[in-house]
This record gives sequence, structure tokens and C-alpha cells, in this order.
Amino acid sequence: MSKYTIGVDLSGTTISAGLVNEENKIVHKVGCDTNLPRPEHEIEQEIANLCLQLCHDKGLDIKTDIRWVGVGTPGSVDMQTGVVEFNENFGYHNWQLKQHLEELLGCKIYIENDANAAAYGEYIDGAAKGTKYAVVITLGTGIGAGIIIDGKIFAGFNHAGAELGHIVIEKDGRPCMCGRKGCWEKYALSRALTEDAREAMKSRTDTVLWKLCEGDLNKVNTKMVFDAMHMGDSLASELVKTFQEYIACGLTSVINIFQPEVLCVGGGVSQQGEALLTPIRAYVDREEYARDSQRRTRIVTAKLHNDAGIVGAAGLGKQDE
Repeated sequence: MSKYTIGVDLSGTTISAGLVNEENKIVHKVGCDTNLPRPEHEIEQEIANLCLQLCHDKGLDIKTDIRWVGVGTPGSVDMQTGVVEFNENFGYHNWQLKQHLEELLGCKIYIENDANAAAYGEYIDGAAKGTKYAVVITLGTGIGAGIIIDGKIFAGFNHAGAELGHIVIEKDGRPCMCGRKGCWEKYALSRALTEDAREAMKSRTDTVLWKLCEGDLNKVNTKMVFDAMHMGDSLASELVKTFQEYIACGLTSVINIFQPEVLCVGGGVSQQGEALLTPIRAYVDREEYARDSQRRTRIVTAKLHNDAGIVGAAGLGKQDE
């Protein structure tokens, strides 16, 4: 039996594909730009080309040397049929991705939501390895979430589950693109922190943030706010504290619902490491329903970062074994 699988991480900006071995390690990786908008068949061909390139580079035949190809894609995915029922970011509906890739490549194909695939990657070879119950939260352009229950990806009966970013944490709060107000992802993302910082700086001339951004509000970013906090800046400290509380508020609700063994936090802001997570853990310790239990959810930084989607997609066939 072949020892290789291929994982593909499809996003709105890039398509990344990796050849993955039996130990769930990426041994070779290729990629290209997604170049949206364009029709479905062009994206399918790009995915196929990357898979074939991986095999060509390593002297492999995709039909005989690859056990399967897994693809993580944005949108609502029926993993049983491999149909992407809707992908609003791409403008695709009822996308027959599994069928079309099987026709192009001649091998077994698995399709899953990209956040679910990334969570599965952390489960099989990342920060959630060795657990049976895990939740992975990715703080990116939105809040991506994946839930592992008894070793399986949870997607809900209609394949649209795990949209944890749309838990409301402030009634009638900030408007969200989903149509609700006060959604968690409107408060707990890097974009929210930078926007709050820019607004606050308009009435605070004493903050070191003005020096760091060289007087240009458009240059303010998340790292800059954390850097200012580490320098002892009072405004930055206030902003980061509020930001961490927003993250922790949502995480507490997630833990109360699922009580996972581990909750992994990923995305760009997770690079702040313990500077981000230590105050969050303190908040959860005060607020979590099971705070007096001997067994508590561990909150950790995700381990695989940008490779989680590839590793998880490449491992999707393991759920059938």
C-alpha cells in the first residue's frame, strides 16, 4: 500500500498542496494563486495540476502511488458526496468538486470544509494530538472553527456546523456580514483590535502608538499594539486587555458547550503566544462552568499554523479506517 496522501488547502488567495507521508509530515509542497473570480472548472484544473506536479517532482504516479487526495475548501461541504453546497467567497453553489477531481486525477478524493480540515490537522499531528475531543479556533480574516468529537469531525446535519464566530457576545452590537449584530468575530479578530486602536488614538496624543506608526493611522497593526503594550503604553494596554477579554468571552462559551480536552487557538494573532493566552486563561478560569472540576480544558496555541489545512486534508481518509 502506498505511504503517501496529498492534502490541498484552498483559500481565496492561494491554493497550497502537500505530499504527506504516513507520519502525517509534509515532504513536499507546491502552490499557486487562486486568482478569483473565475469559473469552477479552472480552480479544479489548478488543484489537479498541483497534485500532478507533486507526483512528478517525486517520481510518483498519482493513480498507483497516492492513497487519496483530500481538499479543504471554504463553504458548506457534504463530505459524503463531496459536494460544496455553497461557497459564498467564491460564488459557487452545488459545486461537484469530488466528482470532477476524480475524473481529472483518477484517484480517490475527499472534500471537507477548510476550517474542519485544519482542525483535523491539529488533531492528527498538532496541538490536539492524542485527544478524542478538541476544538480549534483560528483567528484570521474571520473566526474559523473546527470541532472534533470522539475522533470525528463534527459538521452538523446540514454540513454548516461549527460557525462559532457567529455566537453573539454583545446583543445589538457591531453589525456582522452574516446579518446578525454583536457576533464574536466582530470583536475578537486582529482587524477589530487595529480598528479600535485607530479610533482611540484620535483622542489620545500621548500614546507611543503615534511614534510606532510614524504618525500614519493606516500603518497601525496588531503587532504594533502589542509592542506598545510591552513598552508600558497605557492605551495599548487597555486595548489589548479588552481584546483578550472578547476572545476569552467567546472561548468560555465554546468550552461550556463542548468541554473539549484541548482548545487550540491559531491564526496570526496566536503568534503572540503566552502574552495573548495567559490573561485569556485567567478569564476562563473565573468564568467557565466546570471551573471546579478536576479535569479542565487546556487552552494552547495551535502548532501547525499554515500547514494545518494541508495535513488535515491529507488525513481525511483516516476517518473511514
